[in-house]
Amino acid sequence: MKKFKKLIIACDGESGSGKSTAAKLISKKYKLLLVNSGLLYRYGSKLIIKHKPKNFISFINTRLKKVSYKMISKQNLHSEKISNHVATLAKNKKIRKLVNNFQKKIIKNNKRICIEGRDIASKILSKNPKYDLAFYFTCNLNIASYRRWIDIKKKVPLKEVKKSLQKRTQMDKKRKNSPLIKVKNAILIRTDKLSKKQVLSKMSKHIDKIN
Repeated sequence: MKKFKKLIIACDGESGSGKSTAAKLISKKYKLLLVNSGLLYRYGSKLIIKHKPKNFISFINTRLKKVSYKMISKQNLHSEKISNHVATLAKNKKIRKLVNNFQKKIIKNNKRICIEGRDIASKILSKNPKYDLAFYFTCNLNIASYRRWIDIKKKVPLKEVKKSLQKRTQMDKKRKNSPLIKVKNAILIRTDKLSKKQVLSKMSKHIDKIN
């Protein structure tokens, strides 16, 4: 395994595609700071659901100024209620700008970083700084739904989980602001065809080829 002074990895993908697990694995192996951009939107959804602010843009802006990514990452943000709300929030252009600025401050202070989300290669790391390597994750909907169902300990019917994942991915791909796309040079990772070990191996081979 090569040692890198600078390594910026972008991980984009559909809901339930396994990108979060893959990003964790690769970050641990190469000792990268891991940033899950989805958690920032989920955090926003949690606050809006709880406090019901009249001006949610101003409210989220104030909250993001007072919190660190570390604090956000320690919260439980994967309830089905938040999952159903976050897709709508993520479409908001002003919210996306707030989240993007939050992420860019983190990126500015870290040369060894892995960011996962839905517009990382196409927007967040498209330039200044640009990613060294981009990965795009997909997974068969039935397999993705089953995995998510197990993750949430079967608290919600499987068909509801499947419906939620399908809806989220469709909204992400069709939204006007920073839609989910696979950039041309992104490496495709099919997590329904590969085990966790094989995903890590495939990603590592591409990373180790970087000069």
